[in-house]
Amino acid sequence: MTRRVIVTVLDGLRRDLLGPEATPALHSFAEAATNFAAHRSVFPSATRVVSACFATGCFPARHGLQGNSVALMEDGQLVPHDVGRPDFMDHKRRVTGHSLAVPTLAERLARAGREAMVFSNVSPGAARAHDPDGHGWVFHRACSFAPGLRPLTGAEAVADITLDTAGDARLTTRFLDDAVAGRRAALAVLWLGEPDHMQHESPLGSPACLAAIAGSDAAFARVREAVAARRAAGEEILLIACSDHGHQTVTEVVDIEAVLIAAGLKRDATDNSLLSVANGTGALVYLHPDRAAEAPAVLGLLRIQPWADRVLAGAELADIGHAATGGLLCAIAMRSDATPNTHGVPGSSAAALPAQGKPDRLGCGQHGGLGRFEQMPFLMIEGDGFPAGAVVTEPSIITDLAPTILRHLGLAFDGLDGRPLHRLPPENPAR
Repeated sequence: MTRRVIVTVLDGLRRDLLGPEATPALHSFAEAATNFAAHRSVFPSATRVVSACFATGCFPARHGLQGNSVALMEDGQLVPHDVGRPDFMDHKRRVTGHSLAVPTLAERLARAGREAMVFSNVSPGAARAHDPDGHGWVFHRACSFAPGLRPLTGAEAVADITLDTAGDARLTTRFLDDAVAGRRAALAVLWLGEPDHMQHESPLGSPACLAAIAGSDAAFARVREAVAARRAAGEEILLIACSDHGHQTVTEVVDIEAVLIAAGLKRDATDNSLLSVANGTGALVYLHPDRAAEAPAVLGLLRIQPWADRVLAGAELADIGHAATGGLLCAIAMRSDATPNTHGVPGSSAAALPAQGKPDRLGCGQHGGLGRFEQMPFLMIEGDGFPAGAVVTEPSIITDLAPTILRHLGLAFDGLDGRPLHRLPPENPAR
């Protein structure tokens, strides 16, 4: 019997927004799957770094991609980068000697003679993070690759996909035709751009956001129907529905760079020896090794700011899966609380002003930090080892997905930070 894993990711959908009216397909699926009620994202709780954690089963300290935006040490200087660019992983490989420092699922499957296919409608950098070295197939509107990083063009590519519900629907069709019923990849991942895209553009709980959630739910319903057909044909499929992070409402945007300049710790905006790199409701602060003696002053300033919930440095970085490497001084989780927005959706946060990438909109959604609601992705798994209707209250995290996938496929999962979720005892297993 052929064993496969099919994953649908509804980007940015937090689990408290699921329900029979908002997400009827997922609500129905919960009765057939095991539901992980304490599932968490990583830090930053943002798609590009989450994609790397999903693909490797490791935290940033191991795989080496520290955030959605990062700084790299290049020719003795810290240089900020937006990871979302399609060419970032190639640049990182040239600078550091590797794109990711540990194998991805695509690489592990290729070594076993199996195939991974990823269809992504988020940023091109997030799509590349699944398989930056070309061991499998990656389909994205800005960059599609076959094994060996052979660029796909014309009808092979998905250049006509738009970042909206309609684009997600078209990408779902390609996914079902090519990865599920076509090549029948051992691992097939569909990463939808909604509702994340609309939640950045509109207030959480608004009609536009609810419509985006409904569209993503409808896409998953199509995937589930296709999986049922493949199971009827004799395939043993592990079906995973999940999200990568949640959202909180932006109530303040903070220019951390300006704070550092005003305190005299950073000369001006061109001084890259001290860099605050925004990651939504989180931030990464880099300090050049030549200025290591100034670390206490920088940390002291940051820790007294009212917009900073937590400032983690040194050994504390291990608590969130990071390490003080590559000039990383500390990570900042921005202020967060449960205050509801105008639509009654709880969770508000300060955001760090980005120097590049997507702007933050007051009153709209954002993520990246450690706030309760942005750290509230959902996870449901149906298949061998996952009782129907069970609820697991033991914490799980994004890095647990890779070993879960590998175990189902009968492949080794040693050396990962995560562990297979088959081992978690359900609270109320079906009898």
